[in-house]
Amino acid sequence: MLHGILLIALFSCAAFYIGGAKFFQDLSFSPMIIGIVLGMLYANSLRNHLPETWVPGIQFCSKKILRLGIILYGFRLTFQDVMAVGTAGIMIDAIIVTVTILGGIAIGRLLKMDRDIALLTSIGSGICGAAAVLGAEATMRTQPYKTAVAVATVVIFGTIAMFVYPIAYRSGILALSPDEMGIYAGSTLHEVAHAVGAGNAMGENIANVSIIVKMIRVMLLVPVLLILGYWIALSARKSNTSAEKGKVAIPWFAIGFLAVIGFNSFGLLPQNIVDAINYIDTFLLTMAMAALGAETSIDKFKKAGAKPFILAAILFVWLISGGWLLAKYVAPALL
Repeated sequence: MLHGILLIALFSCAAFYIGGAKFFQDLSFSPMIIGIVLGMLYANSLRNHLPETWVPGIQFCSKKILRLGIILYGFRLTFQDVMAVGTAGIMIDAIIVTVTILGGIAIGRLLKMDRDIALLTSIGSGICGAAAVLGAEATMRTQPYKTAVAVATVVIFGTIAMFVYPIAYRSGILALSPDEMGIYAGSTLHEVAHAVGAGNAMGENIANVSIIVKMIRVMLLVPVLLILGYWIALSARKSNTSAEKGKVAIPWFAIGFLAVIGFNSFGLLPQNIVDAINYIDTFLLTMAMAALGAETSIDKFKKAGAKPFILAAILFVWLISGGWLLAKYVAPALL
């Protein structure tokens, strides 16, 4: 198993090295995204030459290390961040997350697409991109290629939005104040990296609000995963599956994530220690992404078809238009 873990760690190192290039930094591509791409390239080239004894190590990275990475992700947040934004950011985030996930599930049914892919795509679009997809995957325990498809959709549309938002704001098309624009960007952009990149392109004041609002969306991952665990158990009971599958699977890593946020809120650790933990956490999550990519072949993408991207495109339009309406007309009343 150690050989498989070391192989994925090597991919993660390569992702960090590539991510340090100016081109990828300008695009705000995190090592996590590069990691899954490297894993997929490997899956479609040298994967068949991998000794079978290495496979458990790869699976360990895509499951155990993934959960540890989600828990440590809490060191990026504090409850003080939530209070700084106030009611406006919290309410709009809650609306965006709820409508995006429920709407995505409903649209997925209309499109008659795979239920797991529809749910993963909706959660990724509604909360925090790849990290949310990973969290949901850890709760659902679905097939790796479905996770990769969902991640691909949020990366594509999130990257597009990251470039469109600054252009639309500076040209006056959006007609939002700095605070409103920060709420708009933070509540609708897919990845944390996208919110950082777009926010910095529009000014420091917007960036600060955008990042905090985005982090509140990340916190909403906890209740979403708890509800998801209950829903999966309920569905298992209705379909007359085994009693074991019908039990509510509490995602303990989500509870750990929330506990870490609470600990971080006390500010007990020096900032340099927190920065080091966040760096290690990004490395662990990159390993998880690379491991998921290593289990994803082009044939599985073909199996998923175009429907996941159609769903992601519809959700993208909702985030842009619905988010703007909320930021323009609801946020001022709450600020």
